[in-house]
Amino acid sequence: MSSNKQKLELTWIGKDKRPKLEPRILLEDPDKSYHAKQRLSDNDIFDNRLIFGDNLLALKALEQEFSGKVKCVFIDPPYNTGSAFTHYDDGLEHSIWLGLMRDRLEIIRRLLSDDGSLWITIDDNESHYLKVVCDEIFGRINFVSNVVWQKKSSPQANATWLSDSHDHVLVYAKDKMRFQPRKLGRTEKQNEIYKHSDEYDGIGKEGKWYGRGPWFPGDFTLSLASGARGKQYAKTGVSDNIYPITTPSGREVLPAKGRAWAYVRSSYERLLTEHRVHFGKDGSSKPTIKRFLSEIEGDGVPAMTTWHYSEVGENRTAAQEVKVFNPESPFATPKPEKLIARILEIASAPGDIVLDSFAGSGTTGAVAHKMGRRWIMVELGEHCHTHIIPRLQKVIDGDDQGGISKMVNWQGGGGFRYYSLAPSLIINDRWGNPVINPEYNPAQLAEALAKLEGFTYAPSEARWWQHGHSSERDFLFVTTQNLSADQLQALSDEVGSEQSLLVCCSAFRGVTTAQASQRWPNLTLKKIPKMVLARCEWGHDDYSLNVANLPMAKPDPVEPAAAAEANKKSKNKKVAAGQGGLFGENE
Repeated sequence: MSSNKQKLELTWIGKDKRPKLEPRILLEDPDKSYHAKQRLSDNDIFDNRLIFGDNLLALKALEQEFSGKVKCVFIDPPYNTGSAFTHYDDGLEHSIWLGLMRDRLEIIRRLLSDDGSLWITIDDNESHYLKVVCDEIFGRINFVSNVVWQKKSSPQANATWLSDSHDHVLVYAKDKMRFQPRKLGRTEKQNEIYKHSDEYDGIGKEGKWYGRGPWFPGDFTLSLASGARGKQYAKTGVSDNIYPITTPSGREVLPAKGRAWAYVRSSYERLLTEHRVHFGKDGSSKPTIKRFLSEIEGDGVPAMTTWHYSEVGENRTAAQEVKVFNPESPFATPKPEKLIARILEIASAPGDIVLDSFAGSGTTGAVAHKMGRRWIMVELGEHCHTHIIPRLQKVIDGDDQGGISKMVNWQGGGGFRYYSLAPSLIINDRWGNPVINPEYNPAQLAEALAKLEGFTYAPSEARWWQHGHSSERDFLFVTTQNLSADQLQALSDEVGSEQSLLVCCSAFRGVTTAQASQRWPNLTLKKIPKMVLARCEWGHDDYSLNVANLPMAKPDPVEPAAAAEANKKSKNKKVAAGQGGLFGENE
């Protein structure tokens, strides 16, 4: 047997192809941005972002500013079921879908804070493949859970096989050791079991304890089958947690076989004096421990991995919520507000940044807004304008009293800024030569080059040559001028020997690059657009998961007989590989 270990990983056609994304700048449209007319509280948030454009390019645009800052990412990507929806088609070929998801997930991971988490809703068609892709990107060790959400409360009469009633929510942490899921608030149903009470019956009367409220009888035993205590018992047949207990009625009891008392004798005697041990109504039952509601009421409860529709809503609930905002064209696949609220309750706190790069009908932003989270949403479809903006306007105005509004006592407030992606920085002129896009004004050009060069765009009012910075002493200057040696000398003198400046210009004359570095060591000269030509796929505006946007493949010029034989071989290979060879073993 070979000593080399084989690594199992998910493979697909085109997996090695990665787009060279252009980090676009974002352009705000004040006419589409929306804010409340006045503050309703000091906690109102106005800098939320709604971005219209391809979500892969948008994620790349956010990367520089928000890397390591997003606490929770929720995405509801197209499920790749082969169904054509009103607002998008999600019938992409399997390999293409996996590649497009991989590209987005890699950036999402970089955007997440070290204690952040990713939540993805998906169905059975791609969930298991998607998990393997996430394992590769996040690491299997950072897989948190697969939550099962009941999305339908009744069976479909026209189901071909089994009636599909659930979706998956895959949960990954950026770093599982740092991720601390918040507990859920207790419900009335969970508190119903605390129905016993030690009623007031006179001060000092034996057998009564006052002021602790309702309780329920918890198990007084634990298993001897595992853990250090179990190992000790298996080895010696002795345990400090096995001893006889005499009930108030005089009956002597021992724990059941394979069990032990949860407390050693000294702890049991202390609990007995504190009136925390219960022996049933007649005082002859085996002991139970009193769990008081007052002692755990503020702690909350850990979230479980099965979410019933009665707790977080179902598809039908979500459709009714969205129909309020656009009854003429209701969104086909929304998620209920309670579902998103539960995710945000577990994964974030007020003030944290929440990102949804598949915004759909805008549920994530609406819920995050009501829960006091800062949010960023990205959507390419026209429903960004027909569904999301009207919905958010109602939320901000306080007119949306559906969903979770009453649960959180939502009254309105805050706002958002609407952005679109800038056009590609580099285009070809009529002779096919790459040039700076004339749609860019000087400020936009400076911001775009700052992002490409890793600088923070921050133009100074005092220093005309300071358009951005990468540190306290390293600055950026962008100009479309052809700079002379005299202009460069004047610029070098202003910058001074204690600082450095990257100069991006159309050209410079009277000196070579080598001469310039010797003459002005505090300046670095680069020519635009030459300096960035090889960086990105310029002019590529659509990386969407929409099958309608895919180019048609050109058929190979082969003879009919040869084509038939090639098709036969291809089919045989796919049958042998299973699923077209998508799972493979690589050395």
